[in-house]
Amino acid sequence: MNAKEVGQLILMGIPGTEVDDDTAEIIKCVEPGGIILFGRNIESPKQLRNLIDDIRDLSKIEPIITIDQEGGRVSRLRIIGNEPPSAMQLASKNDINLIDQHGKLTGMILRLYGFNLNLCPVLDITSLNENTNSLKGRCFGNSTNQVITNAATFNRSMRREGILSCGKHFPGYTYANCDAHESLPTVDRNKEQWESEECAPFMALLPDLDSVMVCHSYYPFFENSQSTKPIPASLSRNVVTNTLRNQLGFDKGLVMTDDLDMGAIINEFGFEQTIRQSILAGNDLVMICHRSEMALKASKILQNMPEIDVIDSLERIQRTKEKLSAPTNFCLDKVNELNELIWQLRVKTLGENLASELSIEDGKRSPVEDY
Repeated sequence: MNAKEVGQLILMGIPGTEVDDDTAEIIKCVEPGGIILFGRNIESPKQLRNLIDDIRDLSKIEPIITIDQEGGRVSRLRIIGNEPPSAMQLASKNDINLIDQHGKLTGMILRLYGFNLNLCPVLDITSLNENTNSLKGRCFGNSTNQVITNAATFNRSMRREGILSCGKHFPGYTYANCDAHESLPTVDRNKEQWESEECAPFMALLPDLDSVMVCHSYYPFFENSQSTKPIPASLSRNVVTNTLRNQLGFDKGLVMTDDLDMGAIINEFGFEQTIRQSILAGNDLVMICHRSEMALKASKILQNMPEIDVIDSLERIQRTKEKLSAPTNFCLDKVNELNELIWQLRVKTLGENLASELSIEDGKRSPVEDY
């Protein structure tokens, strides 16, 4: 396989607020299937649109340009605009019209900046135990039915504005016993429990999702009991291919790993093993968020894999890219208008006083907000 082809299997982050010479060289050499942006890449509205336009200009094949714009603490655009209410805050309000509006405004502002895929909705269920994981405030409900109803509304409204969606985090972080940004969580659930709760929102929404993100959680029941080392879902063929694709029917949909720079992976597995095993598990995109130089190494590893191991993924990526919408014409007045509407949504959801308070509890930031 050549570099141009296998680069499509890579979703990578970049370091700064502009495409410097080193970054441009990496993009041209790797020709990644997509770029993911974070707070470190955002400085001002015009700068962000220019950055995305520059990325697109460097790409011979139209790239996926994505971001985590969920609402609440996981809102990258709050650096240059108003923070939308979180999924939990919207769910607590119990007004489906507010969630519909959230999806619409999210889609509109993302497309204005030049994005074409958003890494949401979160389909996990609010944890009913005391586990410390990454989900606080990010879930659309504390029951399967509530998550299905609310997430489906958000998903439909955002996609209607031309932004593709990504359901996450399959097979689930709901009962994870730690934060995967730091170490590999074990989820001590049996198959029947998982099917009745964590799996249900994915089952309901899969026909209307453009992609699915597979998380770094270890569910022992998916794996052979003789296994000597926990296998993260993101690296497991039993999870990605046998379950998500074959059993749940997401055989044509785009599947990506969660960030392979997270502690759950880099503390446990070598880089080459991680890249190879991600693809062999059935993922289409390997996500490398922080170490952009490692995209070059990933490309070389992928070039050495047999064509039979990557051909289906390349076809799924191509099909997904046929659905990408072009950016809307950039207009700063429109940015300001949408930010005002986002503020109004925040006030409707939280009330004037709470809307004005800092959204980060005790002024602390977690890895999920920073990375």
